[in-house]
Amino acid sequence: MLMNRIESALINSAPRRWLQRWYETPWLLHLGGPLPAGARTLEIGCGPGYGTQLILDRFGAAHVDALDLDPAMINRARRRLARYGDRVRLHRGDAADLRTTLGAGDASYDAVFDFAIIHHIPDWRAALVEIARVLRPGGTFYFDEVTAHALARPTYRLLFDHPTHDRFTAGQFTTACHEVGLHVDPRSFTRIRGDYLIGAARRA
Repeated sequence: MLMNRIESALINSAPRRWLQRWYETPWLLHLGGPLPAGARTLEIGCGPGYGTQLILDRFGAAHVDALDLDPAMINRARRRLARYGDRVRLHRGDAADLRTTLGAGDASYDAVFDFAIIHHIPDWRAALVEIARVLRPGGTFYFDEVTAHALARPTYRLLFDHPTHDRFTAGQFTTACHEVGLHVDPRSFTRIRGDYLIGAARRA
């Protein structure tokens, strides 16, 4: 599901970049650990490419396939990431069907990154199935998510557009990960009374 204009502007803002760099990234590194040398990674919902840049510079990925539904975001990401050359490939498509979008086979990636995008996917459970499928055994799923608690708040309902069916709590998201073979680190945690979930999971 595409973001509306308000949320797109927020995603492209300096405060959002600050939060990704100085809060989310250190926690994700703490919970999921650094990437192995030569790591091939996937970011779903790359937006303007700032998360992709962090995956390369802070996590040490050798290569990132970055995916987004919005062609405007892909264009922004292309400009931001041009200096990385062939270390980055940008794709437009659906995270719930990575085989069609990327041609991604089973066990293709050492890590998959989700900087708060799965709550935008109507069939988020199918996206988790795909993430588990494309991760190599022992690979890491890094995630920072917005839960049903936050989406039900008046601010979110007024300003942003999100799928209304089958929203998830932190517990439901964790359970769904386990069901597809993604074992969530028990140190993963919620913030602001369950509104946000940050953590990492290993592929069995």
